[in-house]
Amino acid sequence: MIRSAAFLAASCLAFAQTNPAAAAAHKWRQQHERAIVDEYIALLSIPNIARDKENLQRNAELISKMLEKRGVAAKLVSVPESNPVVFGEIRTPGATRTLVFYAHYDGQPLDAKEWATPPFQPVLRDKSLEKDGRVIPLPAADFDPESRIYARGAGDDKNNVITLIEALSVIRDAGLKMKSNIKLVFEGEEEAGSINFGKILAANKSLFAGDMFFICDGPVHQSRRQLITFGARGITTVDITVYGPRRELHSGHYGNWAPNPAMMLAQLLASMKDDSGRVLVDHFYDGILPLSDTEKHAIADAPEIDKDLMRELWLGSTENAPKKLGELINLPSLNIRGMASSRVGQGASNVVPSTATATIDMRLVKGLDHAVMAQRLVDHIQKRGYFIVDHEPSPDERMGHARVAKVIIEEGGYNAVRTSMDLPISREIIRTVQSARGTTVLMPTSGGSDPRDIVERVLHMPTIAIPTANHDDNQHTFNENLRIQNLWDGIELMAALLTM
Repeated sequence: MIRSAAFLAASCLAFAQTNPAAAAAHKWRQQHERAIVDEYIALLSIPNIARDKENLQRNAELISKMLEKRGVAAKLVSVPESNPVVFGEIRTPGATRTLVFYAHYDGQPLDAKEWATPPFQPVLRDKSLEKDGRVIPLPAADFDPESRIYARGAGDDKNNVITLIEALSVIRDAGLKMKSNIKLVFEGEEEAGSINFGKILAANKSLFAGDMFFICDGPVHQSRRQLITFGARGITTVDITVYGPRRELHSGHYGNWAPNPAMMLAQLLASMKDDSGRVLVDHFYDGILPLSDTEKHAIADAPEIDKDLMRELWLGSTENAPKKLGELINLPSLNIRGMASSRVGQGASNVVPSTATATIDMRLVKGLDHAVMAQRLVDHIQKRGYFIVDHEPSPDERMGHARVAKVIIEEGGYNAVRTSMDLPISREIIRTVQSARGTTVLMPTSGGSDPRDIVERVLHMPTIAIPTANHDDNQHTFNENLRIQNLWDGIELMAALLTM
């Protein structure tokens, strides 16, 4: 896979010269590599966890300054209690359409102890940590394309904030002309489920209105080919807590007598899937909107990557085999994000735990409603004999029922969306991306979830995602990173799309 990926990267680089804007971006980038990375690192150095409003405000203000430096008037748009959306607009004389480009500057929560280096002190490594990459000084120029920057937000999603902003510099310095009106939207709550984004859009519909909404987020295909995704999974998240004794009990005195909530939770979770990975919750797959022939052909034409991924991730098997990853992304999934009960390892005690908790996310595809799917899971838990509450159960509730589960459906769930690959503007985008990046993988649905459902519901605009990060960027976990070549490729791609 490494050899073929390197070949693909080289071939795409050569092919990029057929797009004038991408070619100009390639030449411009070679002359400004250190300045680009310095701006990127300055942005990565500001903490960006969604609950940290003070630092998210600092992020937004720095992005605004970056836009204004390039002659783009910027403003911060918000509603009460929200983090600001940074908005910028470029009006093009004679333009008959408006293209909206979106990225987000907030990041996932983290445990700094898990990181090899502090998450908000960006470092450059000569290669990935998995290949024993070492920290190296920033060169003045000529960065190794396989070197990587490590920091929270490096791949998800401050890289796309920077690729868009640097592409504006290319367009200005190279004297390129835009054909469309351009709007830039940088959100600060995507990793918190975009809980206020819909309110911000609804309160400012004319400000954000346009003809196509580009989601600039996520990783490229695992083959390192450029990826376009025409849809995104929806999501709903559920927290489950089951209860045993009111306090932890000595496992010798009370084991085999007091119900063990850790075991109860394990049995409950195991009841949700069969051994092959198929979800057993009643009606879980009911209502899925079938794929079109074009979408089915796109999946069939995608490169075969399952075997290479299994080697990369040390996997001896996969769920739902023999179905491939590309097929399974277009089906709903049920995932245990994490589970906890008492303590483990050296910190473990000889006890029967008092409670056990798990967090589940369900990724949804077109045709499934997030509220309905959450209720289907609740019904499954109830059918397993649990008395369900949405609060901390009282003593009477715990003593009045053999099994008690607190089930909380988290706010911020949304549905899947999918834009047709056959729309004229979809075909134009495909041609533009191919002219800038060469062979391109088309997928009906992305594996991740993003606010496309919100955009389509509120603004009634079609959405398409153009990701640029490396597939092994460790997004949402520790040691997040971005491969330098992906940064360069992203600038060239965004220059092509902005001038489309």
